[in-house]
Amino acid sequence: MIQLLFLVLFAEGAVALILMWKIGPLRELAMRGLDQLKTGKGPATVKTLACTMSVILASSVASILKIQNRGAKLGTVTPMDQVLWRTHLVEASLIGYTLFLALVIDRLHHYLRKLINLRRTANTSQEEVENLKKEQQRFKEKEETSLNEIKKLHEEVASLKERLQKFKSESAEHEKRAETAEAHVTALQKQSEELLLEYDRLLEDNQILQTQALAFRG
Repeated sequence: MIQLLFLVLFAEGAVALILMWKIGPLRELAMRGLDQLKTGKGPATVKTLACTMSVILASSVASILKIQNRGAKLGTVTPMDQVLWRTHLVEASLIGYTLFLALVIDRLHHYLRKLINLRRTANTSQEEVENLKKEQQRFKEKEETSLNEIKKLHEEVASLKERLQKFKSESAEHEKRAETAEAHVTALQKQSEELLLEYDRLLEDNQILQTQALAFRG
């Protein structure tokens, strides 16, 4: 019994050290083994063993107290009682250390599993943050491209406005020229009419003169 408890105690100590210090792939193997132990019928088996060992521990403590009480009543302890007392004490100590290490291993496994999940969550969050940064960078690039396109459109609109203003100025100048030409044509028409009237008057005067000349000759 004592040899078996020493073996279990050394095994638990080795597992606890492997969980506390990362030694190559041993920690991962230990974590996988504990994960499998906590699935299926593993927890029920562990609880049964813990309860059995607790009963044995209580029995050993009770035997130790009984031997001490017997020695106190008799005033002396027999060699057999001393051997039994030492044996029960070693068993109780080994069982107590075994249960304590089992509890330590369980807590180490629990917190390490939480730490691993937190690291995975942190890595996932970091990847999401990097993706968001990339998307933000892409959005900035698209925004800069859109701003450049808007700037080009504004420049084109300004150029078109300048062309439209120039066209309006040229159109106004052409209209002025047309009005001037029209006024000049009107003036020429009036002058032509006056000349025609003058021509008609001269023709009448000529006819009158010719008539007077013929009358004078006759």
